[in-house]
Amino acid sequence: MRKITMLTDLLEANDVIAMENRKVFDRNRILALNLMSSPGAGKTTVLEKTIDKLGKRFHFAVIEGDVATSNDAKRLAKYKIPVVQITTETFGGACHLDANMVQRAMQKIDLSKVDILFIENIGNLICPAEFDLGEHKKVIVLSLTEGEDKPSKYPVVFRNSDLLLVNKMDLWSYLGINLNLLLRNTKKINPKLPIIKLSAKTEEGFKSWLEWLRKQYQKKSGS
Repeated sequence: MRKITMLTDLLEANDVIAMENRKVFDRNRILALNLMSSPGAGKTTVLEKTIDKLGKRFHFAVIEGDVATSNDAKRLAKYKIPVVQITTETFGGACHLDANMVQRAMQKIDLSKVDILFIENIGNLICPAEFDLGEHKKVIVLSLTEGEDKPSKYPVVFRNSDLLLVNKMDLWSYLGINLNLLLRNTKKINPKLPIIKLSAKTEEGFKSWLEWLRKQYQKKSGS
């Protein structure tokens, strides 16, 4: 009972800060997205291609979460956008970002010059799903190489997300993955979850993702 009470208190405290974060995003007319996936699913590559394609239309910023290293932040820095690294090794190696970490990182960004903020969460399909960061939408990136059963094994993250990007579609012909089964398993968990199949490498299906992003920004900004 004590462990359950401590977890409840932790989540409630996190939600208060998340609400504060969301108010700041709203005040600055920023669309904030929480990007989640397993390690190696391709989140950073998706971000690279997205910023490259839409960098002339939108002002981007990224809060980059990792347990250790700043490798992904260095990859994104070449686009000359604000990138703030959160390394949770200093917090005991936490396997997820929380609202307090994001709030601290926000203070290092001139939010008045940001249209879309990506929060690239730590590679993990479990813990990140439980913590509200103040984002407006949760996007999960699932690599086709992970198999058909991930939605069934890790239902919370799929249940709580607003969009699923099935990445690495360029490998489909080599993997023997039953894509229809993957999609059925996803819909069993979250029947309303939109799904976009794409390849960040070849850009197959990427237009659909960019169009979704544009529409979300228009809804948020009123433009």
